[in-house]
Amino acid sequence: MPFPRTPSPAPSPNTSDTAPLTPPLPPNPPPAAGISPLQALAEALHGHPQRRQIERAVVSLLQVARQEKEEEEWRLIAGCLADISEALEVFRPRRSARKISVFGSARTRRDDPCYLLAEAVARQAVQAGFEVMTGAGAGVMEGANSGAGCDHSIGLNVDLPFEQHPNPYVSACDGRLLYFRYFFTRKLFFLMESDALVVMPGGFGTLDELFECLTLIQTGRTSPIPLVLLSPEGDDFWKVWKRNVHQELATRGLISPEDVDLMVEASTAEAAVAHICRFYRVFHSAQLGQDRIELLLNAEVPRDLLPELNRRFADLLEEGAIQTGEGVDDNGLLRPCLWLRFDKRRVGRLYQFIDHLNGLDLPASPALEHPAERVPSVSQP
Repeated sequence: MPFPRTPSPAPSPNTSDTAPLTPPLPPNPPPAAGISPLQALAEALHGHPQRRQIERAVVSLLQVARQEKEEEEWRLIAGCLADISEALEVFRPRRSARKISVFGSARTRRDDPCYLLAEAVARQAVQAGFEVMTGAGAGVMEGANSGAGCDHSIGLNVDLPFEQHPNPYVSACDGRLLYFRYFFTRKLFFLMESDALVVMPGGFGTLDELFECLTLIQTGRTSPIPLVLLSPEGDDFWKVWKRNVHQELATRGLISPEDVDLMVEASTAEAAVAHICRFYRVFHSAQLGQDRIELLLNAEVPRDLLPELNRRFADLLEEGAIQTGEGVDDNGLLRPCLWLRFDKRRVGRLYQFIDHLNGLDLPASPALEHPAERVPSVSQP
């Protein structure tokens, strides 16, 4: 996903990040007999479209090799690269469908309304064409994997001293459970691969995921994606939290007033998934350039609507005007787009703009009817 899906550089791991996994992950396969890893790398570089980026990565490793001789530092580097390699292998064949990540407490019991709601939202997501990602643990995560089923679940596990054994609904799914050595590489892939976030009541870990996602969205380090705060009917967990955020942060000027629109509340599975589907009705993805943002679309916005868009969202623009054009998505497909030079401090206002686009009365087309598909199916014209 463009605009870049990769978050800002991850912080150094904390003490719990360096704990070995149980069970240990199998080592990477060795190179072919008689060929050293460096020889194999040189052969792989020949004609590679990303040769320059690979060479930059090798130069960085060389610089570290000249300075660092301790085993602990190299264990960290090797573990990070192994996490990335294994995760890319799992996600590479699953890029055509959008993914919804469900966060929530690992301590939620199976008879808790939150567990049942996690099952329901995952079932609804799968019916709408999405895949479901969780942290692979118990509680809300288990409920979501149970609702999604093996064929549509992905688990991103990390070893913890307690409460983070993979749940049975994802541990039995062949090729769909990842063991991460470090928290920060796990978070990296949650943000890289998530097309929507559903956050349910939880403790420090859940709120940590929520605030990290909000920070990366607000600062433009990840593409605009829908974020739903979901709790059962009558449960005011998010209502109280959001009211406090608004009163203590927005009213003090610590965030922009429209930043509260980076997230929505829902109390039913149907409402949560409906919001996510609507987010991708007209909007497809975004690409951020040095001086402008391109909003790639599923359908063309008529030119005669531009004057109204420019009038209504003039405060979003840093300069110039909203214009129509064409752009190329991550899969090399040509798409209609809108481009604008927008005030990067107004991401909440950008969300309001995307919501307005998704509500436009445009002619029916297959592209508008499959919000869960990142790549059009072969049956679509």
